[in-house]
Amino acid sequence: MSSMNVDQEAAQPPRGHVRVVYLGPVAPHWDVQADFGDRNVIEEFRQRVLARLLLLPPHDPQFRRNRERVVRDAERENLLLEWDLGVPDEEVTEAAG
Repeated sequence: MSSMNVDQEAAQPPRGHVRVVYLGPVAPHWDVQADFGDRNVIEEFRQRVLARLLLLPPHDPQFRRNRERVVRDAERENLLLEWDLGVPDEEVTEAAG
């Protein structure tokens, strides 16, 4: 990719905004909410997120790896991604590590 293509991709506005919310210790643990964006893009992203996180609470060691996959997926789709884990990120990191 040339630097011009990278600049053009970076200059495009986000295709949507998605918030991943931790619902608590009883499954289902996660909900994916959208503030704006193409409904089809958001729904496909939502399905992938739930497939990766369905049975994982934030303190599970696998959560950190799958969270990074969700972040990369959002970057590829040009979606703004927000996490609402119900606790500060430091607590999740300490519990997972």
